[in-house]
Amino acid sequence: MARFRLDRAATPLVLGVMLALLYVFLFAPVAYLVYTSFARDTVWPFPWRPTLAAYENLAHLRAYQEALWNSLGIALGTAVLSMTLSAMGSIAVLKYRHRWRGWFSIIIVSPMFVAELLIGISTLIFNRKVLGLPGNVPSAIIANAVHGMAFGFLIMLAQLVRYDWRLDDAAMVFGANPWRTFWHVTAPNIWPAMLGAFVITFLLAFNNLEISFYNLGAVPTLPSLAWGSLRYGLEAELFALAALVNGVVFLSFVVIYTLIRLGIVRFGYRGL
Repeated sequence: MARFRLDRAATPLVLGVMLALLYVFLFAPVAYLVYTSFARDTVWPFPWRPTLAAYENLAHLRAYQEALWNSLGIALGTAVLSMTLSAMGSIAVLKYRHRWRGWFSIIIVSPMFVAELLIGISTLIFNRKVLGLPGNVPSAIIANAVHGMAFGFLIMLAQLVRYDWRLDDAAMVFGANPWRTFWHVTAPNIWPAMLGAFVITFLLAFNNLEISFYNLGAVPTLPSLAWGSLRYGLEAELFALAALVNGVVFLSFVVIYTLIRLGIVRFGYRGL
């Protein structure tokens, strides 16, 4: 009996240690990136002498600035397109009961299980051979939206499954057309799910290399510029760039978590 109580008392401690080791394994590389971005010497082991030289050089490199704006443009366009299509798809699947909705859902989600490299190459070949389009930013946005829509669709689907569609029916009974019903009834209730789909697809497109690389030609993005720089060795500016990107992503999730804790953002329908 005493041994059983000892085992039960030791279980939370063992699980806590395992969880701590897991977090160390996952986030130690990120911490090392941030640590190295402020160091004068990037060769390990090294005595840490803090400096902001890498960030100062990064601010004056026009190639990184151009790549940043291209990445932001692609990410923003992809997020808007993916959020819109995933919202339309999830509403069509959940609100309108039809026998083909299962196959429709599988088609939307299927890009999640296709390698991003194959999506980039197949989109490039289709645009060039069939449509006669060159590689450019709009092509990269459409290709990334195919991939991002799958993630946005699942996010929207998980939240809209609890939505009461009788609210829309009531609005239309009182004379609202479908467009007005969506903007005044549906959208105010499902906007947190749309925000989640927007944020996730934005981050996916911003950090994507394979899909954007094959659809942009010579147009640089931050991932492609970082990948190309590896041929000349790891530079301090790359560590600073990676630290900034990780910091922005972490800050985004902190803001979203804070909004959820404060009750400003509530996922799913909670009733009137």
